Amino acid sequence: MAQPLAFVLDVPETPGDQGSQDPSPYDESEVHDSFHQLIQEQSQWVAQEGLELQQREQEAPGSGQQTLPRPEGTQSTATLRILASMPSRTIGRSRGAIISQYYSRTVQLRRRSSRPLLGNFVLSARPSLRLYDLELDPTAREEEEKQSLLVKELQSLAVAQRDHMLRGMPLSLAEKRSLREKSRTPTGRWRGQRGSGGVCSCCGRLRYACVLALHSLGLVLLSGLQALTPWRYALKRIGGQFGSSVLSYFLFLKTLLAFNAVLLLLLVAFIMGPQVAFPPTLPGPAPVCTGLELLTGAGCFTHTVMFYGHYSNATLNQPCGSPLDGSQCTPRAGGLPYNMPLAYLYTVGAGFFITCITLVYSMAHSFGESYRVGSTSGIHAITVFCSWDYKVTQKRASRLQQDNIRTRLKELLAEWQLRQSPRSVCGRLRQAAALGLAWLLCLGTALGCAVAVHVFSEFLIQSPEAAGQEAALLVLPLVVGLLNLGAPYLCRVLAALEPHDSPVLEVYVAICRNLILKLAILGTLCYHWLGRRVAVLQGQCWEDFVGQELYRFLVMDFVLMLLDTLFGELVWRIISEKKLKRRRKPEFDIARNVLELIYGQTLTWLGVLFSPLLPAVQIIKLLLVFYVKKTSLLANCQAPRRPWLASHMSTVFLTLLCFPAFLGAAVFLCYAVWQVKPSSTCGPFRTLDSMYEAGRVWVRYLEAAGPRVSWLPWVHRYLVENTFFVFLVSALLLAVIYLNIQVVRGQRRVICLLKEQISNEGEDKIFLINKLHSIYERKEREERSRVGTTEETAAPPALLTEERDD
Repeated sequence: MAQPLAFVLDVPETPGDQGSQDPSPYDESEVHDSFHQLIQEQSQWVAQEGLELQQREQEAPGSGQQTLPRPEGTQSTATLRILASMPSRTIGRSRGAIISQYYSRTVQLRRRSSRPLLGNFVLSARPSLRLYDLELDPTAREEEEKQSLLVKELQSLAVAQRDHMLRGMPLSLAEKRSLREKSRTPTGRWRGQRGSGGVCSCCGRLRYACVLALHSLGLVLLSGLQALTPWRYALKRIGGQFGSSVLSYFLFLKTLLAFNAVLLLLLVAFIMGPQVAFPPTLPGPAPVCTGLELLTGAGCFTHTVMFYGHYSNATLNQPCGSPLDGSQCTPRAGGLPYNMPLAYLYTVGAGFFITCITLVYSMAHSFGESYRVGSTSGIHAITVFCSWDYKVTQKRASRLQQDNIRTRLKELLAEWQLRQSPRSVCGRLRQAAALGLAWLLCLGTALGCAVAVHVFSEFLIQSPEAAGQEAALLVLPLVVGLLNLGAPYLCRVLAALEPHDSPVLEVYVAICRNLILKLAILGTLCYHWLGRRVAVLQGQCWEDFVGQELYRFLVMDFVLMLLDTLFGELVWRIISEKKLKRRRKPEFDIARNVLELIYGQTLTWLGVLFSPLLPAVQIIKLLLVFYVKKTSLLANCQAPRRPWLASHMSTVFLTLLCFPAFLGAAVFLCYAVWQVKPSSTCGPFRTLDSMYEAGRVWVRYLEAAGPRVSWLPWVHRYLVENTFFVFLVSALLLAVIYLNIQVVRGQRRVICLLKEQISNEGEDKIFLINKLHSIYERKEREERSRVGTTEETAAPPALLTEERDD
């Protein structure tokens, strides 16, 4: 018992401490030694009392049972003293608390050793009370002395160390600000330097002013960077009014914008830029633009850097044009050759590789952010008491923060209510039957849409009269866009008939159904482009046709999205308010809108090889979509009737973007590069059997160039052509994802064990407190009985004589 009690018993200070010189609290090792000395003193004091406590514990009856502690107001003074001296109530966990306790003891020791006791003087020799500046309130005096000593210690530190120490102290912002202002006065080091010479003082002041100026400049630049964050206030407003579920859509749109910007930067730097600097000779006069090219991508857009056929297969440092026989120009003596076929192939490959790495990193980061380890049992109290930002001073920002906190509380309470109301067995069976029927209907709808796209595409191939009409090129994108627009509404009607308990589950189910529909349609279109169109367009530039087709699909998807926003949200709101006299507005369909973003991004990745400027079109589309959707959301939509916490939505969106979308586009492009024969009339690969053969041609050229560049063919042979390296990189990426998942699972298990250990520690403390309480109560009773016995034995003899006479 003596050793555990050393950390909970209060210890009176020994007289030997008065003469000791305490170390500076800003030295970590010395502060640790000082507290180690305090603990040793407590242990020595308890060791003297330990034997008596152990003996009393053995004599205590029924000590094996644990009882609940009584409130502190009903406990004895000894127990209250023990409770007050527990480590959780004395020694803080921050460095500021250590400083505070250290100074408390230092002030007491200094006052005890320096100030004489008034009782030692005669009445005439006693000094005046004003001489020692005694106050009626000793607590205020102690606080002032603590603060003055703390200011002196802070002034002896550097500016960075001073700010670091103040930041770690458990004080309010006003107290920290006051201490910072007081510590900035030139009292300590500068006063000593002022006496020695004015040059050092001026240098010190100049250095201090420069440090403050740089610090202020850094804060201004940091706030400026935060203010330049795109759509910062708009995202806060959306999150405050509509919750995290709707906000996740706009954050996902912002992520897609960043992916396309990185990809476009690579394509412009290494493909479009060199080709614009060395333009090829056109085979004929340029066609006249009619305005329909903005929708079809054909016409005058065909012979531009927007599509594959404009790029030459020549070395781009020669003043010669593209040779008609397909042979490449030989580089001029002393010139720097730029192999356009090789740059085209490896730039697209590098762009996809960087996108893959970025996607995997974003998934891992989002997984760690959304699936945070720990319990959410106290999240309601944290949201209520710790969510307000006291730096907010503007009325507009404070109102926005109020909306954010209110919406957050609604989401947390809705999630808590879902956990408290489980469904019965019969209700679960009915729900499973309804879900099965709805899934069958949705799968049948997706299969029917895929078959319809295949039949219609075959009809267009077999109808020769539609080939010469430019407007007829929009028919297939229009049909596919209408199917993508109408089928999700059918799935939404089926979802309304399903008894979903959680709105999160409802959104996930809708996302899966829409994803199956998009994948079925895109799979059919990929077969149509690389299977049927390549065979039909023999002798023509089929790459340009595929690039223009993907451009048309992207433009038509944007046009139908605008029409859906206009008629699906605006018109429905007007009808509901004017005709039906309802105040209900349509809700924002997260699943359908997110799948539209993923669908458009998949089209962009599919068309990068055939239209390098397609990411720029996607960037313009995303910018317009953001402002259109934001305006429609604020004007025509209402917040979800059933609030729900979208803590994992960003991770789910990135996962769907990575595996079905990006992986499918990568497989499509790999098949086009390795298996499909390029056109012989256009493009940088016109003389090759496959696009991938451009790398082999370059390796043979390097081998013939000499031994100085012999390492480049080795790198290409063993790192590019070798499939083991590709599989190794893929395995590493999958291993990173798997390890992130396993780390989070392991952390959850550790957290559960730590919670159990904390619970056991609390029970141990309750047991020890009860034991100590019972021991001290018994001790007090024995002392009272001993005092009573002593008083009886020490009675005067006269009283005893009177009692005998009576």
